[in-house]
Amino acid sequence: MKRIGLFLMTNLAIIVVLSITLRLLGVERILDEQGASLDLNNLLVFASVFGFGGAFISLAMSKWIAKRSTGARVITQPANSTEQWLLSTVARQAQQAGIGMPEVAIFDSPQVNAFATGASRNKALVAVSSGLLQSMTRQEAEAVLAHEISHVANGDMITLTLIQGVVNTFVIFFSRVIGHFVDRVVFKTERGHGPAFWVTTIIAELVLGILASMIVMWFSRQREFRADAGGGSLAGRQNMIAALERLQMGQSAALPDELVAFGINNKGGSSFSRLFMSHPPLAERIAALRNQ
Repeated sequence: MKRIGLFLMTNLAIIVVLSITLRLLGVERILDEQGASLDLNNLLVFASVFGFGGAFISLAMSKWIAKRSTGARVITQPANSTEQWLLSTVARQAQQAGIGMPEVAIFDSPQVNAFATGASRNKALVAVSSGLLQSMTRQEAEAVLAHEISHVANGDMITLTLIQGVVNTFVIFFSRVIGHFVDRVVFKTERGHGPAFWVTTIIAELVLGILASMIVMWFSRQREFRADAGGGSLAGRQNMIAALERLQMGQSAALPDELVAFGINNKGGSSFSRLFMSHPPLAERIAALRNQ
């Protein structure tokens, strides 16, 4: 599923743009002159505004970004029986889950994939790949749709946004604390901030950002188990297991590099690489469903 990947990439891009804009406009220089960079309370407020701001802007843009990046075509008037089935199935599941009717879309891709995104439970987007519709039975495809509807009903995007806002805040906060320390203690800058502050801050942002992504990915993996359980409730546990087994059979087909970490049929990796996986291995998800 591309939901987490699209959100994280958008969030990172927004944080980078905000940071560059602040520097070009001289806002951070003004904060330095006013002592904000030395006042931890002011710095925390500054980091929170831009940390949560980036996350919520990402959330607000999530549907637009998803449509543009995947080329998803929203079904307004079904052109065939498959599109009619998609609309009716999503409508029925949304009603069962107690959420508003999402937009339903199809994107062209030979890979078996699907995602759901949106700023609220009642204004979401659910999209499936053409490869999924061609490769899966109706029962299996229904289970995948139920999995995505469960993500929406569970409010996963909002929760992810809050978690991302928290980690953004701490990345911005601690990167500047580290930069200030290096600039003052190591390079002995006595007034304002020298080049060492900016270089160290950028490096610290990158390192802390990688560590923070582990937290977000851990949360994502836990939500997959919950969405699988919700999909089983909406479409039948055996159908959900069958859909995951179908994905497991097709794991030899590689996703594009930029989507490897976020595909619904991710392969298991080394212990270290698992820290950056947005989805648990399919074998673990299947076992969890069977043990319910």
